[in-house]
Amino acid sequence: MKQGITKARICTARQILASALVSAVTVSGCTVGPHYHRPDATVPETYKELITADYPSTDGWKVAQPKDAALKGKWWEIFNDPELNALEEQVNVSNQSIASAAAAFLVARSMVKEARSQYFPTVTVGPSITTSQQSGTVTSGFTTGSGSGTGVAVSPQVITNYSLPFDATWTPDLFGRVRNNVRANANAAQASAADLENTRLMIQAEVAVDYFDVRGQDALKQLLDDTVVAFQESLRLTQALYETGIDSDEAVAQAETQLESAQAQATNLGILRAQFEHAIATLVGQPASTFSVRTQPLNTSPPAIPYGLPSQLLERRPDIAASERLMAQANAQIGVAVAAYYPTVTLSASAGLETSSFTKWFTWPSRFFSVGPSVSETLFDGGLRHATVQQFKANYLETIANYRQAVLAAFQQVEDNLASIRILSIEIAQQDTAVGSAQRNLKIATDRYKLGIDPYLNVITAQTTLFSNQQTDVNLRIQQITASVQLVEAVGGGWEASQLPSVPGLASGPLVIPSPPPPPPLLVE
Repeated sequence: MKQGITKARICTARQILASALVSAVTVSGCTVGPHYHRPDATVPETYKELITADYPSTDGWKVAQPKDAALKGKWWEIFNDPELNALEEQVNVSNQSIASAAAAFLVARSMVKEARSQYFPTVTVGPSITTSQQSGTVTSGFTTGSGSGTGVAVSPQVITNYSLPFDATWTPDLFGRVRNNVRANANAAQASAADLENTRLMIQAEVAVDYFDVRGQDALKQLLDDTVVAFQESLRLTQALYETGIDSDEAVAQAETQLESAQAQATNLGILRAQFEHAIATLVGQPASTFSVRTQPLNTSPPAIPYGLPSQLLERRPDIAASERLMAQANAQIGVAVAAYYPTVTLSASAGLETSSFTKWFTWPSRFFSVGPSVSETLFDGGLRHATVQQFKANYLETIANYRQAVLAAFQQVEDNLASIRILSIEIAQQDTAVGSAQRNLKIATDRYKLGIDPYLNVITAQTTLFSNQQTDVNLRIQQITASVQLVEAVGGGWEASQLPSVPGLASGPLVIPSPPPPPPLLVE
């Protein structure tokens, strides 16, 4: 009969626990805190610095078809340079900044799993065998002696206790504290993934810029080498005229000075080229001492970059996506802070086997259990919760400002590089004309000098003018090709926000950032 009553109590306890669990799961749909909606950002309808009417004067620029000419993941292949392609392939494998950003993403993803673990109960087991003996000087009982009434202590006993307890505790997410925490960490993980892509894009663009700078230095070196050859010819002519008595030693000295100055400039170019080469080595993860780029003058024409519409920029810039995800994280953190105003319910259960005899340790009478809920609520905290909520609200406002600033900076960068490409195309055409005029002027000055009509100073002036214009022409072409690379970087390098990884904790799966206005909610409760 007694055993039946005990079993009935166990059954009743199980029913109570099950009922509490069902109630907790049912109520857990309540989530406090604000719903997230992406704030508006100013997005222009069109870019102003390079429009269709400008294409004929912009180095063969053409209207890029949305799909056929769209930038892809390996955007550098649009420049059709095999050596650049090989260098860019090394970036993903060996660059340490990318490796660091990838590790940071793995950390952020692990934090999502840590936050999700709070959805589930914690179960522990702690078997123990404890032997104890009471002190012999402690009176634990009295016997009365004959006629004396004196108390006599009972001899202490040695007791061994065998225990195998199982404990389970669960705090149901009644007001969304855990859900908001998971959501905040999931958004942070996606922001970290966007940071990784932004780092990758920046490194890839820097490799391309440094590579074309090396090629530009090679082109300048070729120009100076050709100029040195021309100056050597001029020096021989001047020496011949001096030896025949037609010209003076002064003209010879001027020709020698001009030649030696050009040789010094050609030598000096090696410094900058070496620095660009060393920078590429570091970016591709190789020691500068064992890395080199073969000499080849710049001969790459800038391709037409499909930069798309302004409304697409928010989907293609990883830094903007990272800023947007940080806003979502800050919004979820407000919910975590608000949940602190509500009570916490904890369900606890404990069961196991306990006895003082090893042979009876795993018998039915040695069982024990306890089960029951507990509720805790903060009655006074000196304004801590209110201050915490205000802190996270202010943090959310900060992320909004950072997001809008990132959008403005992105449009500035696109417009800057579009303007550079457009204006440089016009300037290069004008400079080519100037180089042709300088060449004609040099021929006339040289012919007049040979005839003895004009002094050698006129030849020097014409040569200097030609070299200056040729040098300017090469530098303009370097600026133009690097501006093309920077435009690719400014429009996101072919990346899209939909490529962000799906993170457990966000029901929406891979992130797709819509174009405002109006901004639809990304998270729906």
